Amino acid sequence: MKTPIGFGPNPWQQTSWDWRAAGNFIGGGMGTGLLLASAFFAGPDAALIWLVIAALALVGIGLLCVWLEIGRPLRALHVFFNPKTSWMSREAFVGLLLFPSGLLALLGLSGWLWIAAAVALAFLYCQSRMLPAARGIPAWRPRSLSAFMLVTGLCEGCGLLQIQSLFQQRFESYALLALAVLLLARIAVWTHYRRAVKASLAPRAGAALDRAGRFLWLAGTLAPMLLLGIAASMSSGAIQAALLAVAGVCAAFAGANAKFTLVTRASFNQGFSLVKIPVRGVPDAMHRQASISTTKTPSATKP
Repeated sequence: MKTPIGFGPNPWQQTSWDWRAAGNFIGGGMGTGLLLASAFFAGPDAALIWLVIAALALVGIGLLCVWLEIGRPLRALHVFFNPKTSWMSREAFVGLLLFPSGLLALLGLSGWLWIAAAVALAFLYCQSRMLPAARGIPAWRPRSLSAFMLVTGLCEGCGLLQIQSLFQQRFESYALLALAVLLLARIAVWTHYRRAVKASLAPRAGAALDRAGRFLWLAGTLAPMLLLGIAASMSSGAIQAALLAVAGVCAAFAGANAKFTLVTRASFNQGFSLVKIPVRGVPDAMHRQASISTTKTPSATKP
């Protein structure tokens, strides 16, 4: 058994989850958020069909990424074996319902779009609980991270919805208001999360989250809010549509960057914790055992 690089009392970065696991969170969050935003704000026209197709495609790409990330892809069915303990297993079961309900919504059957949206919300919720379930990574432990993953998925989906303005050159005021509220809610939840996790982070993990946080503030909050304000003050036209699309892309990309950073760059474990250390020559300490608690890295199939 090889000793991990950096194995010892100092934190080292986990290697079980990489960019492919991050791709699952990015694609799944964007896709389910887009499906929810489409159900609420997209009109019953031809554009809705393409929005639902894009949403299902994003979720599918995310699941493909996590399938590629499994060490033995032919054993991917093992993900269904632990629904009682694994949020990844629960995500897989919900995914089995998401695609059929989405396809029925594409056929125009009454009520199935809302059913697909409800299943998408359940899928997004399962994803939001996966990282905090891996208790060995300090950056993933806080419960506020679940709230961030949920809110950013909704925000990213609502942002991607604005791209349709390039093709229709119209926008729904309620969709813009929802995106603005979600942008503010996301940065508020992120700020709360950073305060909660700050004391337990390794220096490199903290630096990575600081960079992602600055990008989330500037490109993911201030820039979209400014663009939305300018677009809302205009009457109509191609410039307005372009501003809305850029604002939506900024909102989505900043959220994706934060999730990528969380999974791949800030995922340092806590190392060893030496609670009691025996002292040579001290009678009371002669028979004490060193209590060493190690942390576990997340499994690719059971977080």
